[in-house]
Amino acid sequence: MYWLSVLSILTSVSSGLAIPSASESIWDDLRVKHSWVTLPKKWDWLSYPPANTTIDLRIALKPRNEDALIDELYEISNPNHSKYGAHLSKEEVAKLVAPHPYTLELVKSWLHYHGVNPAAVSTTHGGNWLTIPKIPLHQANTLLSASYQLYRNEETKEIVLRTIGYSLPTALSEHVHAVAPTTYFGSPRTLQQTPQLHLTLPKGDPELQNPLAYGGTPASCSKAITPTCLRMLYNTLAYVPSAMESNQLGITGYLDQFANYKDFTEFMLQFRPDAVRANFTVEQINGGGNNHSNPGSEANLDVQYGGAITFPTKNIYYSTGGSPPFIPDSNSTSNMNEPYLDWLNFILEQETIPQTISTSYGDDEQTVPPDYARSVCGLFALVGLRGVSLLFASGDFGVGGGSCLTNDGTNRTQFIPIFPASCPFITTVGGTTGVNPEIAANLSGGGFSNYFPRPQYQGSAVSSYLAHIGGQYSGLFNPYVTRNHEDAGERLAAENGAQR
Repeated sequence: MYWLSVLSILTSVSSGLAIPSASESIWDDLRVKHSWVTLPKKWDWLSYPPANTTIDLRIALKPRNEDALIDELYEISNPNHSKYGAHLSKEEVAKLVAPHPYTLELVKSWLHYHGVNPAAVSTTHGGNWLTIPKIPLHQANTLLSASYQLYRNEETKEIVLRTIGYSLPTALSEHVHAVAPTTYFGSPRTLQQTPQLHLTLPKGDPELQNPLAYGGTPASCSKAITPTCLRMLYNTLAYVPSAMESNQLGITGYLDQFANYKDFTEFMLQFRPDAVRANFTVEQINGGGNNHSNPGSEANLDVQYGGAITFPTKNIYYSTGGSPPFIPDSNSTSNMNEPYLDWLNFILEQETIPQTISTSYGDDEQTVPPDYARSVCGLFALVGLRGVSLLFASGDFGVGGGSCLTNDGTNRTQFIPIFPASCPFITTVGGTTGVNPEIAANLSGGGFSNYFPRPQYQGSAVSSYLAHIGGQYSGLFNPYVTRNHEDAGERLAAENGAQR
């Protein structure tokens, strides 16, 4: 939808506030939104961009009533509330997240002051996000009091267009959450993948198909976890889905990861022969690929196990291109972030969304700029309002990878949580190992967010957890003002009395 359409709808109700004109000096009273003292680690200045360079700017606006939005999400998610399960439609979510008319008028006046044609500005999510496509770079520099230049990563040699700092009019400080891309250094593509653990799987597991032959999950499942092992472990061998026509599972993919249909069929023949007719569909987003001649191990793993566990439920694989903002730290020195924002923009525009969506990607929280992380987390909340359960991996580095040092210049030792696992509006899933008994995997991530307040629904569980560990990890995390996504992996560390 375009700016003028949204503006005419939302301003039909008078705000009762005076809007500064496009000629007033209020737009010259600036406040720094974000600025780097020095370049982020691993980045060097390269050159000034060509004079004819353009850039697409995204502006996140404050919803009219953020508290009401979050309250609504918690009410429809609480089994003890009268609104439980009363999920919202796409139109109802857009209405709930819409900015105040005064915010839209104020931003319109600011853009007009800098010569931006309102007709060129498009909106998403009820006007909550604005996009200015192909704005000349000199105009963007003036608009944001910025200096966009080209920078190159020392290791990957990738080149990005960013600014060291940018400012907004003081009058907009309570109305604009974030502008991107600006100071959020990122690489458009990654050249690395998380190292994979390669196991030789059995030729099949037909001997496991008869659960009556075992008093529990067989010990052989401790060597290689097959779909049958998982179904036995979680007692779903006899489960038959009751809403096959309406239920869907979504699986997200990034970093040029593609799933292969032939590999999928062979996996089913070997490990779920009764599901050999299973398949999956692919949605390509923002230039995401679907190259079956170059499948990715992560994509194949996610799709194959997802399909084997959920058959005959329909599976959709989302292949999303691009990369979001990134700040290097000791554990992620080159860009391993995924383009969550592009995927969210797509999914929230759909009339129907899979009821469950699984994502096995994540980044050190401190490498994701706070403005960007909070804006993306807010969009996850909108997906939740639609009745979707978002599942994210808790991470592969326990309470922190690399040196566990902060990247804010102080170099403090601190547990490093994972994003989006730290967002309070998604479900974080940790890892386990073994079957008799099943225990937490010592690499499984967990922790306390440094960005997001701990929600009330976690109060009781977190209090018990903190009482259990006492002062063992004092100073390495802050549990009192931030949200916790403690999982089985971190519980294991506490029980063993060892910091991981």
